Amino acid sequence: MSKQKVVFFWFRRDLRLEDNVGLFHALESDYPVIPLFIFDTAILESLAKNDARVTFIHQTLEKINADLNAFNSALLVKNGETLAVWKALFEAYDIQSIFFNKDYEPYAIKRDLAIADFALKNNVAVSAFKDQVIFEELEITKADGLPYTIYTPFKNKWLDKFKQIGTFPDYSEEKQFSNFYPSNFEFPTLEAIGFTESTIQVKPHNLTKISNYDETRDFPALDSTSYLSPHLRFGTVSTRKLVTWANKKNAVFLSELIWREFFMQILFNFPKVMTNNFKSAYDGIEWRNNEEEFKKWCKGETGYPMVDAGMRQLNETGYMHNRVRMVVASFLCKHLLIQWQWGEAYFAEKLLDYDLSANVGNWQWAAGTGCDAAPYFRVFNPEIQLKKFDGKGVYIRQWIAEFDLGYGQPMVEHAMARDRAISTYKAGILK
Repeated sequence: MSKQKVVFFWFRRDLRLEDNVGLFHALESDYPVIPLFIFDTAILESLAKNDARVTFIHQTLEKINADLNAFNSALLVKNGETLAVWKALFEAYDIQSIFFNKDYEPYAIKRDLAIADFALKNNVAVSAFKDQVIFEELEITKADGLPYTIYTPFKNKWLDKFKQIGTFPDYSEEKQFSNFYPSNFEFPTLEAIGFTESTIQVKPHNLTKISNYDETRDFPALDSTSYLSPHLRFGTVSTRKLVTWANKKNAVFLSELIWREFFMQILFNFPKVMTNNFKSAYDGIEWRNNEEEFKKWCKGETGYPMVDAGMRQLNETGYMHNRVRMVVASFLCKHLLIQWQWGEAYFAEKLLDYDLSANVGNWQWAAGTGCDAAPYFRVFNPEIQLKKFDGKGVYIRQWIAEFDLGYGQPMVEHAMARDRAISTYKAGILK
């Protein structure tokens, strides 16, 4: 019995049917489209069994599957090592082509090259598309063709090029949905994948709070942020539509979206930043790396209210306000002289919006070791930050129940820690 000719669209960081470039082009093909998602065991094996991000992905896929059911189709969900999954699919179907949207992280690039190599050896075409960014790889470069390592000129070039675009095509013509492969694939439970539902949930995004983002973004008690970051990370929203909206509504919010692309191109062009300092001159710093102090930082027991409130918010919800992230990161690297890699790994475990490029970029910014980073002698004073951005203590009381009952003493004195950090950096920076 001959196998039916089909094409596959492979969902990854683009979990939506609307305005999805790769999916749009797959549906334009001459063959019915099987939508696919693979729970990659190479990624999952390092996660807790109740990881909130896996729960969110599963919930999002359920919604996509329900939408596909309306078109007499279903999402094919697999669990395993990606190349092994694809080899089994090649046995089961007469695959004519594979479509997916690009991912720019080192692991994803290696994975996708392996899949593409296998497909091409089996005479199957592979088509990859730009979807999660406005400009990718080497589209924004200096005059000599080299990538930018300073944000402001990157942003200016980005904005100039963005103005030339005009409007984006609409990649969501529903009439194409009739080209999905007719199917009733069984949708697996979370338990079947080896996970349990998390009590931590991803919040719906809310753009109504962004109109005065530039005025309110630094005050965590106002709860005035959009909660967009996990949705951007997993592609439940269209970057093109979001950037178009931000361009009309708030320049500062747009600038934050450009930072996201800046860090993505830094990781793509300088993959060493995933584990090593961007500025190799900082490799000589003698970090203290005290494990007991790190545990106190993780638990939110440093004695500095803004640091502790931020860490407790992270541990309980998977979120942390951006201003607070800067304070807790600076405290770890400067006050405690603990390597940024320790904090980056802890954030990677806990953050709902964990994105490798942004996490590494922002941690290296705080530590002073990254491109366009805060200077090493800039040491946030957590007490001044608290007075400026949560003067009435609304935010800290939300996360520190015992604050008014005799809160503990700071684990390290600020002036001493600041002087120690600056002298340690000075001594360690290689000439």
